[in-house]
Amino acid sequence: MAENVLMIALSPTMEEGTILNWSAKEGDTISTGDVLCEVETDKASMEYESAQEGTLLKIIKGEGSPARVGDVIAIIGEEGEDVSDLVAEAEAAPAAAPEPKAEEPKKETAPASEAAKEAAPKPAAPKASTPAPSVSPSSDDRIKASPLARKIAASRGINLGMVKGTGPAGRIVKEDVENFKAPLAPVEGVAVGGSSGNSFGSPLVDETVPVSRMRQTIAKRLAESKFGAPHFYLTLSVAMDGMVDFRKKANARAKEKLGLNPFFMKFAAEAIKRHRELNSSWLGDSIQFHGSIDIGLAVALPTGLITPVVRDCGNKGIAQIDAELKVLIDKAKNGGLAPDEYNGATFTISNLGSFGIEEFTAIINPPGSAILALGATVKTPVVNDNDELEIKNIMKMTLSCDHRTIDGAIGAAFMSDMKKMMEDPFQLLM
Repeated sequence: MAENVLMIALSPTMEEGTILNWSAKEGDTISTGDVLCEVETDKASMEYESAQEGTLLKIIKGEGSPARVGDVIAIIGEEGEDVSDLVAEAEAAPAAAPEPKAEEPKKETAPASEAAKEAAPKPAAPKASTPAPSVSPSSDDRIKASPLARKIAASRGINLGMVKGTGPAGRIVKEDVENFKAPLAPVEGVAVGGSSGNSFGSPLVDETVPVSRMRQTIAKRLAESKFGAPHFYLTLSVAMDGMVDFRKKANARAKEKLGLNPFFMKFAAEAIKRHRELNSSWLGDSIQFHGSIDIGLAVALPTGLITPVVRDCGNKGIAQIDAELKVLIDKAKNGGLAPDEYNGATFTISNLGSFGIEEFTAIINPPGSAILALGATVKTPVVNDNDELEIKNIMKMTLSCDHRTIDGAIGAAFMSDMKKMMEDPFQLLM
């Protein structure tokens, strides 16, 4: 007997998804576990595996269609079965919230890609010396492409907006990405003399692009956190010379070079052990103190921010945290993080030091109650205990706290302990 195939929640926070493409077509025989389609969720593009078996009789939600959790997206049954009633019922159901067409982002000015096509047969104008991206990198997830093509593009840092698809309906396939060669500037055949050689980067154009599910979720959750949780901030300067020396000695014994972030995560976990309020969640009429210190690290992706979580940092060594973190970050960059690998951090660290940012405040990542923002290490003149000036490597760290769960004195005590451990890491061994 024919059954409806319903959209399911592919992530804990997913309320609605968009069908990016169908891996099966009507008439195909489907087995349990077969990939039916690719769905853009609020966090990533994920494959929808069938829990049913039979013949795919009807696709209700075509490519680019939004579908709320619980909506009928297809019908599976026995070959030749009459499903006209089910189709009529599914099509009569209220449509999901309207969404802009994925492949046709609304633009306020002439689309760069179309302009480029029209201009192709004509003599090259000076502007053509720099390739105009047809779509901004942030809209990669709105472009028709196979999951494998997306994965390869992400690993090679290729903007899918610059790749021409040769698959059905212009879909980008694996071979398109593998054969892609980034155009050089200036383009062959264009005069390079005179002022044309002074063009830097891509020309800016007015453009409005649809917001991805992931960006929608980031906006919603951070707004809820910023406006719902009463934040307060604590900043301290940390002398990093002791930590640099400690890391150097640790690396001399480690099989692989250890990153800095695992040290920060371990120190934070040790400080949290002394101040459990930092590892808590506000539940409205109660506070949940977590038994496991699960620390998330904010990672910026072209499509938005994600926080891979290393679980139970309080009971792991720095080397183990480093190894797990490397795997998670690699998955994040390839869009392969599972929901339980980026949800539920009880404490979060955001590190913008590599960008040269010296000091900043971060928004708390729910369900945690605090987030630690780390800046760049900068050589700074410091007055020592003998009232003499000396140059030290100083890093500023700022703790954002939810005042519903963490009082100022508790946050300050945590920061003081964190500073002591970072300035004298051997305290960890005592």
